[in-house]
Amino acid sequence: MNDYSDGAGLAVLAGVYLLFFIFAIAFYIVGSIFLMKIFEKAGVQGKWRAWVPIYNYMVFSKLGDLSPWLILIAIGASIVLGWIPVIGQIIGVAAFVVTLLAAWRVGLKLQKEPVWLILYFFLQLVWLGILAFDKSRWNTAIPAAPWAGNGFLSDRTSWAGIPDQTPAGGYPTNPVTQPGAYPPPAGYQPPPPPAGYAPPPAATPPAATQPPVTPPSATPPGAPEPPTTPPAPPTTPAS
Repeated sequence: MNDYSDGAGLAVLAGVYLLFFIFAIAFYIVGSIFLMKIFEKAGVQGKWRAWVPIYNYMVFSKLGDLSPWLILIAIGASIVLGWIPVIGQIIGVAAFVVTLLAAWRVGLKLQKEPVWLILYFFLQLVWLGILAFDKSRWNTAIPAAPWAGNGFLSDRTSWAGIPDQTPAGGYPTNPVTQPGAYPPPAGYQPPPPPAGYAPPPAATPPAATQPPVTPPSATPPGAPEPPTTPPAPPTTPAS
């Protein structure tokens, strides 16, 4: 009885593992097809790049303006240190964050708002499928990434067959960091003022105040003051 139960349990466990393996293979095949389509939009040469494990997400990171070596380091660290509690989970989360940042930049180049990252976070395969088969076109003329210029995060590699992601003429002005330098779109008109609005009166500049001017004195300084009463007439001596 025990032998039969053990055999049935092993058969169920093997079936579960086999089913999981089939789903993993199917997920990988579908994901590779979606990545291949996204790579084609980006002008990447060679469809094989989307089918090589690890390397395909290195290319994805490069298209997302991140150093592709970050993915390789994260995966290598998870293989070596993944068995350590907590540390292995932290490394796995770090690798996912790298792909999340790359997905944000890739989405911007395919005209997707940052809110699309929510879909990538929960349903990565659906996100890849939408970007792969919608009518969006690859456009690198977006503001530079916040980590641009950082030697550790920014992409400084040059791989044959993968176009440089720096837009021609340099990155456009970022309206968030430089709002004053961002030109309004063509045909933009400012909204009209509300009804009954009157602009405040122009402030009148205060008149320049000058100290009163004292007329110059006719008497030079240091001279005796003139008498205020006339002198008495001379007296006649008695004869």
